[in-house]
Amino acid sequence: MAADARKFVRVQIIRKGEIRLREGHPWVYDTEVVSLEAPCEDGSLVEVVSPRGRYLGVGFYNSCSKIRIRVISTNANDRFDRDFFRRRLKHAWEYRKTVMGADIGCCRLIFGEADQFPGLTVDRFGDILVTQTLSLGIEKIKPMLFEELLGLLREDGQTIRGIYERNDVSIRRREGMEENKGFFRLEGMPVPDSTETRIQENGIRYIVDFENGQKTGFFLDQKYNRRAAAALAGGKKVLDCFTHTGSFALNAAKAGAACVHAVDISADAVAMAQRNARLNGLEANMSFETANVFDLLHSLPGQPYDYIILDPPAFTKSHQTVDAALRGYKEINLRAMKLLPRGGYLATCSCSHFMTEELFCKMLRAAAFDAKVALRQIEARQQSPDHPILWNVPETNYLKFYLFQVV
Repeated sequence: MAADARKFVRVQIIRKGEIRLREGHPWVYDTEVVSLEAPCEDGSLVEVVSPRGRYLGVGFYNSCSKIRIRVISTNANDRFDRDFFRRRLKHAWEYRKTVMGADIGCCRLIFGEADQFPGLTVDRFGDILVTQTLSLGIEKIKPMLFEELLGLLREDGQTIRGIYERNDVSIRRREGMEENKGFFRLEGMPVPDSTETRIQENGIRYIVDFENGQKTGFFLDQKYNRRAAAALAGGKKVLDCFTHTGSFALNAAKAGAACVHAVDISADAVAMAQRNARLNGLEANMSFETANVFDLLHSLPGQPYDYIILDPPAFTKSHQTVDAALRGYKEINLRAMKLLPRGGYLATCSCSHFMTEELFCKMLRAAAFDAKVALRQIEARQQSPDHPILWNVPETNYLKFYLFQVV
């Protein structure tokens, strides 16, 4: 079907927005919209045209959002029916089967713009899917999307017993939606009686609280980074900072660390980490503490550990707070480098895309200089491939992970 036969409201944008779309980035900002040819409903599809009226793509429109249009296709012949979205879902599923292999049972199935589903996250924890919807256009069609995704998985022999929504995030209000969480009800699917489930990753079992845990309940993006970090842990005295539910600490303990001390500011997270340690029979050489990591790193005497893992939450979620975030990252890395003996090991990362790789590396160099140490790089890593990076969408490239020996 030709683009002009679909009768979408046309939205004209400025040259700056046109350049971004032609370069492959799917967002049009509020300041880039010149005019709408007619009123349109928020969450509906619109056709985006250049200053000269040339077709650029079709996307979801939302007058409440700074991201005014989220383009989902630049193909003038696409028809946005159920089959269209089913194909998109199938592409995402087939990609995960290819890149995740045996780990397909516990991975991110949909990663927003990287899978051309703007604002949608779907994480799989065994037979539970946990979703987060951050764009109004996807919100309006999510019943259809969830039905189709469930159908695709079941056709492929996958067992799914529930879909849980974690829409308890403030950004939804900025998109004109309410916050909520709970099981999504689908015909013929009984609601599970628990919001906890168990998964296995890298041979370690975890209890996942997908109702109250951070984000969707468990951080899947560090799956293979945890394995890489564990490879260095044998015989080491390990300090795992910002442990959350204990994933890096448990990997280190299972790999034969002499002892592992896991720290987090959240008492609930520490309690879950302890449950996970008991679940795996690893509690004998593990200890846990509820504490502020910044304070802890300043109070530790001497060189009590020869391996420190820093996996902090995102210190910045905007360009405006990058400088403050840099100071925070430098403080914890500098202190860790000072605490480690020569020949000790450091795992350090950032999960904010605003903290670019260039800025993060610059910070690490400055911290090493001030600590009077040198960093011998072992590995530089990113997020696992179920969180794919689109080179034309920098926001999808967010996780920086480094393993160093301090010399």
